[in-house]
Amino acid sequence: MSHRSAVFLMLLVTLMWSSAGVVTRHLEAARGFEITFWRALFNAAALLLILGVMRGRALLAAMRGVAVWASGLCWAVMFTAFMVALSLTTVANVLVTMSLSPLFTALFARAFLHQPIPGRTWAAIAVAGAGIAWMFGGQLGGPLTGVFVALGVPLAAASNWCLLQKVGQRGQEVDPHGSSAPCPPRGRVRASGRPSAPDMLPAVLIGALLCMAATLPLAWPLQAGAHDLGLLAFLGVFQLAMPCLLAVRLARELPSHELALLGQAETLLGVLWAWLFAGEHPGSAALIGGSLVLAALIANEALAPPAVKTVLKNA
Repeated sequence: MSHRSAVFLMLLVTLMWSSAGVVTRHLEAARGFEITFWRALFNAAALLLILGVMRGRALLAAMRGVAVWASGLCWAVMFTAFMVALSLTTVANVLVTMSLSPLFTALFARAFLHQPIPGRTWAAIAVAGAGIAWMFGGQLGGPLTGVFVALGVPLAAASNWCLLQKVGQRGQEVDPHGSSAPCPPRGRVRASGRPSAPDMLPAVLIGALLCMAATLPLAWPLQAGAHDLGLLAFLGVFQLAMPCLLAVRLARELPSHELALLGQAETLLGVLWAWLFAGEHPGSAALIGGSLVLAALIANEALAPPAVKTVLKNA
């Protein structure tokens, strides 16, 4: 996969992720934790179907392993902490806190993966974060408890991107002469004598199941009717299951800090969809801040060397 194709697909992922806000505006009865529960349930159902077709009977075996469960826990925190934080503080506090994800990811990638972070990317992270702060800065305030809960989202995301990147590095075998060969199927041993990289796609399913278990007690009694269930099924399948699986695949193609930075487009697109399809007109602060985010993303990709392509080294 070329770098340009991977960037395009990651933007497609953020496009699907960004649909949550505008879709939930049209819910009739479901609120708060019930939204999270139903979304996780439909997410898990879709993943069972998709991964069942892809992996067959090997799915249960693929759900074992420390790395898979660690990633699953990260997904569960990302799926759940957002809603918990919203119940404790303002939307602005949560979104500005979540904008720290690229910074955390870059720091983790530098510390644990020894990835060099280009200067243009540090600048883009700063500008994008400032843009999101500008968009919602006028609405900041309220209890800080929710901010600490919201910190779980960027911390879990940064940990997950770096974990997926580290595992992805084991998906390519490098010999002493510099040539490479694909990793053999999971469970077999490579020529180097080390086992193949674990299959990380089931981690998304683990995250959905953990999220369901955590939010069901908080969501009870359930109020959603047929209309709401249809919308929540859409979110579970197209806003979570499909883009999250694709994001796991893209972690083998793009550096973790670039994945997190491109993910900032979710906030920008979410404001756009709310404007177009829910009648929520953005103010001047949202337009200026959104322009900064967009400029940062474009500049980071435009200034990249033309031959740039992620090379996943052998762990």
